[in-house]
Amino acid sequence: MPTEILMPALSPTMEEGTLAKWLVKEGDTVNSGDLLAEIETDKATMEFEAVDEGVIGKILIPEGSEGVKVNTAIAVLLADGETADDIGSAPAAAPAAAASDAGAAEAPKADAPAPTAAPAAPATGDGKRVFASPLARRIAADKGVDLTTLTGSGPHGRIVKADVEGANASAPAPAPAATPAAASAPAAAPAPASPSADAIARMYEGREFTEVKLDGMRKTIAARLTEAKQTIPHFYLRRDIKLDALLKFRSQLNKQLEPRGVKLSVNDFIIKAVANALQQVPDANAVWAGDRVLKMQASDVAVAVAIEGGLFTPVLQDADMKSLSALSAQMKDLAARARDRKLAPQEYQGGSFAISNLGMFGIDNFDAIVNPPHAGILAVGTGVKKPVVGDDGELSVATVMSVTMSVDHRVIDGALGAELLAAIVENLENPVAMLA
Repeated sequence: MPTEILMPALSPTMEEGTLAKWLVKEGDTVNSGDLLAEIETDKATMEFEAVDEGVIGKILIPEGSEGVKVNTAIAVLLADGETADDIGSAPAAAPAAAASDAGAAEAPKADAPAPTAAPAAPATGDGKRVFASPLARRIAADKGVDLTTLTGSGPHGRIVKADVEGANASAPAPAPAATPAAASAPAAAPAPASPSADAIARMYEGREFTEVKLDGMRKTIAARLTEAKQTIPHFYLRRDIKLDALLKFRSQLNKQLEPRGVKLSVNDFIIKAVANALQQVPDANAVWAGDRVLKMQASDVAVAVAIEGGLFTPVLQDADMKSLSALSAQMKDLAARARDRKLAPQEYQGGSFAISNLGMFGIDNFDAIVNPPHAGILAVGTGVKKPVVGDDGELSVATVMSVTMSVDHRVIDGALGAELLAAIVENLENPVAMLA
């Protein structure tokens, strides 16, 4: 019997992807390990390998299709002796998600009556059309749901099956006729709903704008950071760090490392300082795991890297065990491959703590959002010359860098967070001791 080739889950969080390019065509013979296609996840473009050998009998999802759900059949593989005529016996492929309606109707069973035509698209009181899928309109008509009262979750605010089913499931049962006393009681005000994409677009009718379609990365960033800000109890700790000793030490090291082609950045020292601090304050080297906290042994530090349209947070594993030159080389490699979207999932997942450095853009200070399941993130500003008062009371000028540590209070309490940040500051203000 022909075998379906399914859309793979190329990362633990992948739910859908874009079938960017087929590397085979119908009639090609493939062996286990041969490359079949290029798949775009929310973070990277990855090559998909064949598991079995056979002949590509039919390609079900064309290249360029977006939003193809994991485990959707994308092609059919024929075994030895099978022909294209046998494909009819294979289960029908799920519709390509590129059809833009996430709530597309399932194929009706053979013994089920053909569905009736979907009702015409309704309109609001001002004559504007309400965009809804045929299946959503059909379900709404059956259940008596007014589509004009719903906010769509599909593309461009389109109402899909899940929106109608959710409205039906949450609709209260018809209440008995109200008594005169009850009728005079004020009704509870409904919770305000977020305006749909179409409603927002109507606000700007007559104004020129360009609609930018969200790619997988931007959708994931929006979903994860919304979840983080809504569910993680953030608190913030701030410190100023005097960099003069570090800058002098860095200059000396770079002169000595110049023959090897190594040039250390301030960010390399920050990575090392955070990694060492996680070892010095081991209770803070932890992640939130839903119903428990996982205390990590190694210092795996994630570093935010800006790319076109989003960002990656590649993870430097065992950062506390590596030299500054090794961290520098690894960070440069990860950043370069991140910008080309060539990182493997295991290279940007994991870690217990993150660093986001906007100092290179002249930002003095900012608050970063914790990226779950991390327990914290260090937001790093630029180093600027400032007047400071020394321990002897004398006024002098120093290069000062402002940092803010955002912390997940479920994992790290205030005193523990302060201890971790103090260790980071100590490491950066005394870099020679940090490397001892």
